[in-house]
Amino acid sequence: MSSIDIRPLDTVDAVHEASRVLDRVWGDRGTMPANILRALEHAGDYVVGLYDGDAMIGASAAFFGPPAARTMHSHITGIVDGYQGRGLGRQLKTHQRDWALERGVGHITWTFDPLIPRNAHFNLAVLGTRVTDYLVNQYGEMDDEVNRGDESDRLLVSWALAEPPAPTPTDAEIAAVVPVPDDIAGLRRSDPASAAVWRRRVRDELRGHVASGRRIGGFDRRGYLIVE
Repeated sequence: MSSIDIRPLDTVDAVHEASRVLDRVWGDRGTMPANILRALEHAGDYVVGLYDGDAMIGASAAFFGPPAARTMHSHITGIVDGYQGRGLGRQLKTHQRDWALERGVGHITWTFDPLIPRNAHFNLAVLGTRVTDYLVNQYGEMDDEVNRGDESDRLLVSWALAEPPAPTPTDAEIAAVVPVPDDIAGLRRSDPASAAVWRRRVRDELRGHVASGRRIGGFDRRGYLIVE
């Protein structure tokens, strides 16, 4: 059982602390301003903190989509160093799922960088989300320590909350595989030119497959996205 609590951030002090926590995760000031978190929480959206005792060690924010769509978009989630790799992502998504279902939401969407293997594995293989779009340079230039020096391409995924996870394609269903780098964040710092080559290569291959009617259907932990 995890000792981490997830609590709504319903005070000014709490949202300011969450903003500082997210700045620590991304190494940048203003990653998610406290006034925006406060506004989202006040409007009834999902704004929570992850706590180890009295210490906030992570935060997450999501907001509702168009009313008729019954969706919620999970915009940001960050967990500080020392707490990653402990199953907190799954704990948070379970909490977010339950919170959304109580409010009549059927799908949660979010974006992630296809060049980051751990995120691809968690989103596609663990949660079983479905990729619905490839977004080129979705957020424009980003100046935080994680994304600096690269274009912000993202995969958009949709998580059907009341349905079984989308299965990983079988060997017979795999049409192609697209390798991704082991550590794109480190490569951006040590060899930006090579990082840019990876970005363009993965972008061109994935968009080409999607244009031909194929679907990005999973991730293999050996380091490649699966196309079916």
